Amino acid sequence: MRVVLAEDSVLLREGLVSLLTAEGVEVVAAVDRAEDVLRAVAEHSPDLAVLDVRMPPTFTDEGIRAALVVREQHPGTAVLVLSQYVEERYATDLVAGRATGVGYLLKDRVADVDQFVRTLHHVAAGGTAVDPEVVAQLLSRVRRDDPLGRLTPRELEVLQLMAEGRSNSAVAAHLFVTDKAVEKHVSSIFAKLDLPPAGEDHRRVLAVLRYLGTAAHGGANPWRNP
Repeated sequence: MRVVLAEDSVLLREGLVSLLTAEGVEVVAAVDRAEDVLRAVAEHSPDLAVLDVRMPPTFTDEGIRAALVVREQHPGTAVLVLSQYVEERYATDLVAGRATGVGYLLKDRVADVDQFVRTLHHVAAGGTAVDPEVVAQLLSRVRRDDPLGRLTPRELEVLQLMAEGRSNSAVAAHLFVTDKAVEKHVSSIFAKLDLPPAGEDHRRVLAVLRYLGTAAHGGANPWRNP
């Protein structure tokens, strides 16, 4: 896997380069400014771009804006954004429009090296990964009159884990239930969210988008049925 890394902190940037290199990941460029990551992605066509949300010169949203440009102009490059704090708007902006090959994680997750590297590979392969803390905050804002209010507590739990990018088998392992039980919950989620029969991956992404979008908008449902 080939990665472009954008992080303004020298210590964290060099630490990530060392960590990823030790795990067999090729870091083709490591930069400290958002505009540099755009040039690096255009030059190297990496599998994955890893960007900090807040970068010079204003340290506000340069990283997330660069991530959105990468997603639009280089669809073959997956994007993983790292953030110091939970910023719901950035997470939903990132997954809206193209919810494959995209991830949003808190920097604290880097400490669990094995899980972090697995997440990198998952996103680079076209998966979606949203930090559990982001998902938990969004979940706390869901109102009862939203479509998600149709779901049982267990179905909401399954959907939350789906939003974290977990497969059915991973959800089953986390909840200590069988794969077949998770499949039943997922099918029920699709039905209750009015998602018509389609490819499993397609409906999965739509369910996660509806979950994130509904919660981020304070309970309003901005999503139309496809």
